[in-house]
Amino acid sequence: MRISRIRAEHKDELANAEELFKLDPIIKKYKGKKGSMIPLLQGAQELFGYVPRKAFEKIAGETGLELADMYGVATFYAQFRLAPVGKNIIKVCHGTACHVQNAKALTVALENTLGINDGETTEDNLFTLESVACLGCCSLAPVMMIGDDTFGNLDGKAASKVIRQMKLNEKKA
Repeated sequence: MRISRIRAEHKDELANAEELFKLDPIIKKYKGKKGSMIPLLQGAQELFGYVPRKAFEKIAGETGLELADMYGVATFYAQFRLAPVGKNIIKVCHGTACHVQNAKALTVALENTLGINDGETTEDNLFTLESVACLGCCSLAPVMMIGDDTFGNLDGKAASKVIRQMKLNEKKA
């Protein structure tokens, strides 16, 4: 299951061009090298948490790579993000085993708990909800991951409880 990662209403949060200097060492490392596009995009995402439009423009301007080609790669591979994401990315598996075990109920419960739709980020930037094709935990179906933590054999109530607990822990911190 693929979700749209380009949002027309999204305003690029990297409005401050001064932060783009952070790309300079990455561009220097890969400039002129064959096959540099993906490492450049990965480097930009590692720095900013997503690949901002201004980063695309800087990379294109300094390496000669075409903007259209870079956007083509960034929208093809699910690893790339074109918008900021929350502190915690919730991935709900919708692979075959999880689908059969009603993963849709997890997604719906999480949407209700968080007040967002699949593929969106909460206003407080604490959570981003994503449906993914497979997490490789079929024996735990249905399953979700938050960061490096895996939660299995869930129903909607249990998934929502995990989120409520994380919100409480965040407030205490």
